[in-house]
Amino acid sequence: MNRTITVTGTASAKAVPDLVTLTLGVETRRDTAAKAYDDAGKATSAVAASLRAAGVSDVDLRTSGLNLRADLVWVEGQGQKVTAYVASTTLQVGIRSQADAPAAIAAAVAVGGDDIRINGIEQGFADASSVTAQAQEAAWQDAEARAEQYASLASARLGQVVSISQEPLHGGPIPLGGMARASFTADAMPVEAGESSVSASIKVEWELV
Repeated sequence: MNRTITVTGTASAKAVPDLVTLTLGVETRRDTAAKAYDDAGKATSAVAASLRAAGVSDVDLRTSGLNLRADLVWVEGQGQKVTAYVASTTLQVGIRSQADAPAAIAAAVAVGGDDIRINGIEQGFADASSVTAQAQEAAWQDAEARAEQYASLASARLGQVVSISQEPLHGGPIPLGGMARASFTADAMPVEAGESSVSASIKVEWELV
């Protein structure tokens, strides 16, 4: 029976991000459901128009949520009473130029006024294939170094590769801040690029000789 060794290698690669993904919410509170819904639509259209004027393309604008509800309170002797109707929607915005991000966000906030919410911002890559390839190569080197170490401890050497599989990595975006209520006018807030990382993990099985 051939002896084998199986090792998992992990690594990450970093690069300056070139894509800002912004999550914007629009929320209106009005006396009637129709008014709340209508005003939310108008505010969302105005926000989207301001983003397009700032250089955001149609393919990078996506509506991801829509909600219309009644705000209820309990009144003694009367039961539940409707105090207002709230309509809300969410826009996912991709800004492909790091330099354009502050002005685009400020324009959306100025147009949206008190009805806009900033729910999060994530920085990443429009095309992550290059940095992913770097992470995968580093993960292979990590797996090979571990396997050689263990093989040496077992008084053996690495032979041919028997199998390779890519291991899933679980993670999520890190939003900058939570919900923020914006004023009607806003100056541009800096969006610092820093570095973003992509991780890779592979499982490799070698023969031992």
